[in-house]
Amino acid sequence: MEILAPYTTLGLGGPARDFAEAATAEQLVSLVAEADRQAAPTLVLGGGSNLVLADEGFDGQVFKVATEGVSVARDGEQVVVTVEAGEDWDALVARAVEEGWSGIECMSGIPGLVGSTPIQNVGAYGQDVSQTIRCVRAYDRRTRQVVDLEARQCGFSYRDSAFKRDLSRHVVLGVTYALEVSGLSGPIAYKELAGRLGVELGARVPLEAAREAVLGLRRGKGMVLDPADPDTRSAGSFFTNPVLTAAQAEDLEAHAPGFPRWAQPDGLVKVPAAWLIEQAGYPKGYERGPVRISTKHTLALTNPTGTATTADLLALAREVRDGVLEKFGVTLINEPVMVGCAL
Repeated sequence: MEILAPYTTLGLGGPARDFAEAATAEQLVSLVAEADRQAAPTLVLGGGSNLVLADEGFDGQVFKVATEGVSVARDGEQVVVTVEAGEDWDALVARAVEEGWSGIECMSGIPGLVGSTPIQNVGAYGQDVSQTIRCVRAYDRRTRQVVDLEARQCGFSYRDSAFKRDLSRHVVLGVTYALEVSGLSGPIAYKELAGRLGVELGARVPLEAAREAVLGLRRGKGMVLDPADPDTRSAGSFFTNPVLTAAQAEDLEAHAPGFPRWAQPDGLVKVPAAWLIEQAGYPKGYERGPVRISTKHTLALTNPTGTATTADLLALAREVRDGVLEKFGVTLINEPVMVGCAL
């Protein structure tokens, strides 16, 4: 049996009953289809950067995505870049910056594979992949067909998608992005990044400057994988920023007058989860046994020594979630995918 912990950035997770690596999209489809015919439990494993696996492991078949390939075509003022699911995401961002393709530069340094980006609607510093995805090629396990889904069919929302809402249906095989041909970034939409760059919100900067600024910010938060930095032994942000209705925001105002917020175009209010966590009494470096909140970034829960268990991690996550709920009446939602475990 293959131990799954080394395949995750948290370094957590027990054994898989069966394990295979898929080097091509055709091989991945074949493996998944055969498992479905056998009614066998399956787990399709990407970079393991947004995943929490149970200590008991996975009593089924695990398929590691190892597909490779990038094709590029010009379409007017855009390039259309089609990428196999097993390609490294940050390598793609680095190439885009080098080639002068604008639209994903602010997502530099995010660990994981391309195939996971539409599932999570990956994003950072004012950009998310739904802004540039043209279509997603996937194997539909319900119809047993390979399908090309346009962006409008993917159900994208904040850190969410139709793929994430029904993880058992589609296996992402590849993603096509439409990027602007430009040496300049998209408009800087995140205050912290604008401050790092020394520009106003809405300004555009050279792609390389945007990438380096983002990488600097992420390193300062322990969000760029580094074996020498125990804070990077995490699943990234463990909780999403809560999005509240106007009524919920009024209730929170009663608990915390003047709380930080980002007004949304639809009248909803987004609240920084990190602020809620810290104000509830869980600062950076807060420890519970062998796990802790990152010393650099309140949203990351870490396995700093590599000796923790998933049970340890979930106990800390529940403590933080319940503490925020008790103090503010706001329920934090976990961002990583849970396999064999739950909050």
